Amino acid sequence: MQERIHNINFFKINVILKKTGNNFKIFLCFLIFSNLFLSVPGYSQSDSLYKYLEIAAINNPSIQHKFSEYQAALQKVPQVGSLTDPELSFGIFLKPMEIISGNQVADIRLMQMFPWFGVLKNAKDEMSLMANAKFELFRDAKLQVFYDVQRTWYELYKIKKNINISEKNIEILKIIERLALTRFKSAASVSAGSSSYSTPMTSGSSQTGIKGSLGMQAMGAGQGNYGSSVDNQPSESEQNASMGSSSGSQGLVDLYRIQIETLELENNIALLKNQEQSLIALFNSYMNRSPATPVFISETLTVDTLEIPLIIVPDSILAKNPMLSMIEFEKQSVEARKKMVTAMGYPMVGFGLDYSLISKNAMSASSMNGKDMVMPMVTVTLPVYRKKYNAMIKEADLLKSVSSQNYLETANSLQTEYFQAVQLYKDAQRRVKLYGNQSQLASKSLDLIIKSYSASSSQLTDVLRIRQQALDYELKQVESVADFNTAVALLKRLGNL
Repeated sequence: MQERIHNINFFKINVILKKTGNNFKIFLCFLIFSNLFLSVPGYSQSDSLYKYLEIAAINNPSIQHKFSEYQAALQKVPQVGSLTDPELSFGIFLKPMEIISGNQVADIRLMQMFPWFGVLKNAKDEMSLMANAKFELFRDAKLQVFYDVQRTWYELYKIKKNINISEKNIEILKIIERLALTRFKSAASVSAGSSSYSTPMTSGSSQTGIKGSLGMQAMGAGQGNYGSSVDNQPSESEQNASMGSSSGSQGLVDLYRIQIETLELENNIALLKNQEQSLIALFNSYMNRSPATPVFISETLTVDTLEIPLIIVPDSILAKNPMLSMIEFEKQSVEARKKMVTAMGYPMVGFGLDYSLISKNAMSASSMNGKDMVMPMVTVTLPVYRKKYNAMIKEADLLKSVSSQNYLETANSLQTEYFQAVQLYKDAQRRVKLYGNQSQLASKSLDLIIKSYSASSSQLTDVLRIRQQALDYELKQVESVADFNTAVALLKRLGNL
């Protein structure tokens, strides 16, 4: 079914146009939707992407432009396939001319020229093939618009998921911030407790200083020296105060770092939203809608698949790509043109009728007196100036050579695009699997490190590093799926799958 739609010929299209009354949207829906829906496995009206493809197929100006060009090309077929207009000449004598059989009053002549055999047929074939070439351009424009719609939609999906992931990571940072704030308050309370504990000890020692002076006089020199060395060591309360102050400073630094990370994510979200608006405007241009029209993006994206093995795609490109088909139709039209100009080098034959209106002559005794005369006529052109016909034949040969060279150039260009698409396809396929596994591992590591940080057994640096890894891998996984589907869409566009 799909193959019949791809290879629809001029006569079938002409019949459809007559039945639809040249209604653009009816024919376009029949042609594009049947091709699109038959080529999409598991199509669902609820799927937003294919709904947008449907809208683009109807409203896109580029598709309408190419289809109008195709319709205009169809109108050339009856123009070149018709005979030249017959020539009718009428002459009247202001004074009747006297002849033997009476007086000739007027002369009427009708002449129709006929080209050599095959000229009209080959001319119709040339224009029909050129119309088919225009139809292939229309198909190519349709495939390009469909690819642009899918590519832009996947870009919007990546941006949306990037925003969602960034917002989710801001929530994670807020959780970490609360944990860091708790640690900071705990460190501050420890520092305050140590300071309050060291103050009475100082007061107590001053009170006992007098009593201790009496004992100091009775102690030996060695004991005095030993006492001095003990007094130089920091007390336990001073150590706790120092540790509390260090922990408090570190906790404050952690809070600042978390706030810096949060501000960076908020700035990134604002930038992504600006990019999203730009892409939405581009996407709506394919729909021929207002730039501010909202675009629905699915929450999840499934991995797309090719209907045929990857190794068969090059054969599909050579067999189904519209650009190659267009060049092939142009080549065939040039061959038909060569046959036409060759036949034009032969004589044209004209058949006509000459009718003479004769009135009676009173002086004539002829039995034909007053009888009108009818004279069949034959006219033959003499194509003796051969330079123009030889030049037209040579022109056709050169155009045929140009078409062959253009076919090879286009085929090589498509082959290059195919290998680039395959590279993107395989790279994205590898990344889908890689980042899927890494995202799961990073997410599990983040859960563990947050629990460890809440128990004060991990540093904030480790938490932020693991969090950044989880963010990167989750985002890369989303991008890899979108890139994979974009590569699949490009392969389908090249191979008309």
